[in-house]
Amino acid sequence: MTDRVIPIADARRTKPLPSEGELGSSARAGEDTLGRRLHDLRISVTDRCNFRCIYCMPRDVFGPDYAFLPKSELLSFEEIARLARVFKGHGVEKIRLTGGEPLLRRNLERLIEMLADIPGLDLTLTTNGSVLSKKARALKAAGLNRVTVSLDSLDEAVFRRMNDADFPVSEVLTGIDAAAAAGLAPIKINMVVKRGANEDSVIPMARYFKGSGHIVRFIEYMDVGATNGWRMDDVLPSAEIVRMIGEKMPLETVEPNYTGEVAERWRYRDGSGEIGVISSVTQAFCRTCTRARLSTEGMLYTCLFAMAGYDLRGLLRGGSSDQETSDAIARIWQARTDRYSEIRTAETAKLRKIEMSYIGG
Repeated sequence: MTDRVIPIADARRTKPLPSEGELGSSARAGEDTLGRRLHDLRISVTDRCNFRCIYCMPRDVFGPDYAFLPKSELLSFEEIARLARVFKGHGVEKIRLTGGEPLLRRNLERLIEMLADIPGLDLTLTTNGSVLSKKARALKAAGLNRVTVSLDSLDEAVFRRMNDADFPVSEVLTGIDAAAAAGLAPIKINMVVKRGANEDSVIPMARYFKGSGHIVRFIEYMDVGATNGWRMDDVLPSAEIVRMIGEKMPLETVEPNYTGEVAERWRYRDGSGEIGVISSVTQAFCRTCTRARLSTEGMLYTCLFAMAGYDLRGLLRGGSSDQETSDAIARIWQARTDRYSEIRTAETAKLRKIEMSYIGG
């Protein structure tokens, strides 16, 4: 192990739960300190992944000796479903299952069935696509609505450098086709763009999926976690990405689907589809952020760039009722002040933040 490895006990710091004396308990979370409501919940179902992407789980940190969570510390499917129902009572309308790589969690379809039984939830999943071709039909049958697939290049050499795994692009593309055939659509394809690594793949990616019905979203390389060696010089601004694509395939803006949507939407003027750009670095969207994140072992984080979270697993396993857990979530959300991307500086970027592979992206 290298000296960059962050011990689990240090990397997963815990905040004390707000007390009833600090904020009044409420049946619903309502608004946070900046007037933002809770709408989206991302649930990480595993901290493990079979890729070692350079911006997420660099191999020199997440090597063969890295200590992943033991099974006993993971939230059970029953605990996840219980918390999902509590969050639904606070206005959550969309749940996204993440990881690590969520399809590595054994019998994930059973969890999807449990979540699909909760009325009024839009249930989605983000995957690297490595086993999607084998799982797509079962995921749809279990009740999953849609998938988002991470794909950072169509060029074989670039793709393998980005994910640092011996895995071919063709298998991911096969998975995307299988998901479309199973009805897990519209499919979104996430491409993290890192200057000097894969910016030459932007135009080929846009051109390949243009007219397919799938939506490619180009994501600025972000300073998540503390192990990916982020530098501002490595960020390719989304405005430049839009300009690059627009010069080859003319674009026009599209209104967001809902308040708080992270991707800025653009469509091809010839009517052949759309793309999105996610600009957390150059165009902060903190003011409309409606997302909370639940980690693999039940830590609640109110920001992607958080340095500590709230232990909900401790509440569940300590005997708290659903109402007591709900009241705690309400107090956490009402106290929320997060706006990291708006206040980002070279110094804040160096802070030891929770790793994206653990918090679920």
